[in-house]
Amino acid sequence: MTDLVLVERDGALATITFNNPDKRNVLSFAMLDAISDALSGVEADPAARVVVMTHTGPVFCAGMDLKEAAERGLEATSGLIVKVLRQISALPKPVVVRLAGPVRAGGLGIVGAADVVIAADDITFAFTEARIGVAPAIISLTVLPRMTPRQAHRWCLSGETFDAGEAAAAGLISRAVPAAELDAAVTAVTTELLLASPQGLAETKKLLGRQILALLDEQGEQVCKLSANLFASEEAKEGMTAFLEKRKPRWLT
Repeated sequence: MTDLVLVERDGALATITFNNPDKRNVLSFAMLDAISDALSGVEADPAARVVVMTHTGPVFCAGMDLKEAAERGLEATSGLIVKVLRQISALPKPVVVRLAGPVRAGGLGIVGAADVVIAADDITFAFTEARIGVAPAIISLTVLPRMTPRQAHRWCLSGETFDAGEAAAAGLISRAVPAAELDAAVTAVTTELLLASPQGLAETKKLLGRQILALLDEQGEQVCKLSANLFASEEAKEGMTAFLEKRKPRWLT
């Protein structure tokens, strides 16, 4: 079986790559577990001082694995999502996300937890939860502190697609660049970060990330229960089934 997540290190730069392109890098229990293990490994590696998170295939992350959620529920997975978001936020090394493909729903929680996010300007984003009968409950803890409230209300309620330029203007990502310039832009950021000392990076990140960490610690259990209950509801089951069957849910018929 192909590794769901790859970890490489080049000098002081560690790269974590989501590697399940056939399933659009969905956040299954196995994928989240692999991401968590990768983050633990990078944290324990004293030679790694800056981390890049990226992906194989055309999609960074399509959100939760709805097939798995429909069959098993979200009880076990929800706590693991919070764990991964907390690991990214608390990692004493800056995390740079490189987006060469679209991000949907749960994948945006990872975007919100990261320190710097550089995206190709031709990719798209969407908070699609409301369209299947659930809510961006867990990921709200990392994305809402980043975004302008007006845009958060519009995008989270409507589930509409928006582009990288709009995401940057709203504060969700750091910068949108032409696709041909993406790698150079990421390299420029990591080069600057590597000029800082390990202690300087760790202590500065601790200061910058304390709001999101506090939200994860104070509300993590609560939003896990909310998310699990929503995914178990009849309306959400209909929404997920309609999505998987590529048909309209009953509230649109």
